[in-house]
Amino acid sequence: MRGRSSLLAVVVAMAALLPALPAVAATPEPAAAPAQGRIAWAPCEEEPSAECGTLAVPIDWSRPGGPTIDLAVARRKATDPAARVGSLVINPGGPGGSGVEAAYGAPGFFTEELQKHFDIVGFDPRGVGRSHPVICSASVYNKMPYAVMKSQADFVRWSVYAKKLRADCRARTGPLYDHVDSVNVARDLDALRAALGEEKLTFYGISYGTLIGQMYAELFPRRIRAMALDSNMDHSLGVKAFLDSEAAAVEDAFDQFVGWCDQEPACALHGQDVRAVWERILAKARSGTLYYPGVEDRPMTEIQVLWQGVLGTEGPAWQLLSEMLRALDGGEPPSWIPPLPGRQPVSGEVAHLPTAILCQDYHLPVRNYKEYAALLRSSNRLAPDMRLNPMPIEDLPVCLKHPTTNPQHRLRYTGDAPILLGNSLHDPSTPYSWSVNVARQLGPKARLLTYEGWGHRIYGKDECSTVPIDDYLISLTVPPPGFRCPVGGRVETTLKKRQHELWPTDGLPWSAPFPAPLVTGRAG
Repeated sequence: MRGRSSLLAVVVAMAALLPALPAVAATPEPAAAPAQGRIAWAPCEEEPSAECGTLAVPIDWSRPGGPTIDLAVARRKATDPAARVGSLVINPGGPGGSGVEAAYGAPGFFTEELQKHFDIVGFDPRGVGRSHPVICSASVYNKMPYAVMKSQADFVRWSVYAKKLRADCRARTGPLYDHVDSVNVARDLDALRAALGEEKLTFYGISYGTLIGQMYAELFPRRIRAMALDSNMDHSLGVKAFLDSEAAAVEDAFDQFVGWCDQEPACALHGQDVRAVWERILAKARSGTLYYPGVEDRPMTEIQVLWQGVLGTEGPAWQLLSEMLRALDGGEPPSWIPPLPGRQPVSGEVAHLPTAILCQDYHLPVRNYKEYAALLRSSNRLAPDMRLNPMPIEDLPVCLKHPTTNPQHRLRYTGDAPILLGNSLHDPSTPYSWSVNVARQLGPKARLLTYEGWGHRIYGKDECSTVPIDDYLISLTVPPPGFRCPVGGRVETTLKKRQHELWPTDGLPWSAPFPAPLVTGRAG
């Protein structure tokens, strides 16, 4: 398929695209976070079967005695106290994903075996959800220009707007606004480890949650018991490599959908030229005459069409995607219509902007429209159908000239605990090449689990992409080097109870692996 060749080209060229950034200098490991203010657990108001509490952490970790904020924390206790190993801290990604919501949804996500052995603990990272979110005035947020710039005038307009938005959000949010990068979140994570009474951390993160884990591994290499990072961010990429790899990945995922539709009679577009249907829909969006089912007050934008290609391949939810494209092409809508994706105006007084976290973690310099247009042309070459990946393209202009407190660098891990990485070959949001590159950076202590299937995150997709993660988290057993999981694959397990279920790769939720977070942001 076309997308596979472009994706492989990006993997091969990745080393040449890396920025000339130095490795992180070796620094002494920070002192252990004090287990101050143990969390006072009580039944959660929203989910009484779980326990909730708060943990105070300093706004500025360079001033540990200064002002604090409260992090929202939730947990579900191990279902078999006699088999309990400890606490498993989880993060569902984003930036903007709620760990509290993830803990609420844990029984429907993690295997029964894993739930027996761990208290599953989730927290809303600083700047997110219930943990002092980054907020902006809705009146300013709602004036956001269209994400894709078409001229130097658009670039100037965005530059002025991004500065105004940043000033407004900082004023609304307060001093925390300057301290929401993933290094600060990693320090919070260590404080949570201490408050839970754990000598070492056991962690599972998805997508942007893997960046939290990576930063923790750099800062606290000897405080890791087990760390499973599912669908990895690559924090070494410059702006071109970042956008190129995202474009190639979403094109590859779209190609996989087209291939399925050509072969599967149940596809709502089976027998049609799917790419021609896609082009008709995009052309209609460009003409301003495309309307999303049930949304009649404003036409659908081209970037909102591109979001269909991302969200429909993240699960993947190919059947639903085919039905949505049929509807957008003038046919019958599906029985359930997912919410209109992409950034939209908000109601009320304030809007949440977790993109500020990405802006502080990724330095994405673009000096003018000429440079921006060159980046788009590169994406277009790699993604002739998808053109670009709308996730980073929506975030990029927001981050124009934004201070970056945790800029990209090659990871440096000096710990002894093996770190388990996982990724699917056809992930539209965190490309497989990212996990390959992270494994290379982490060195011999990294172990990469490759799922030869589709979608964003691999836990729960198939038995052989799930049981090895359980084995590792529970008993510290790592899969053999080069372990690859075929679709429908079975594995022998070291767990006492064999997992017999096979998880389907289709019919999964439209976008998020956990229940939808309270705030909107970068999917992943």
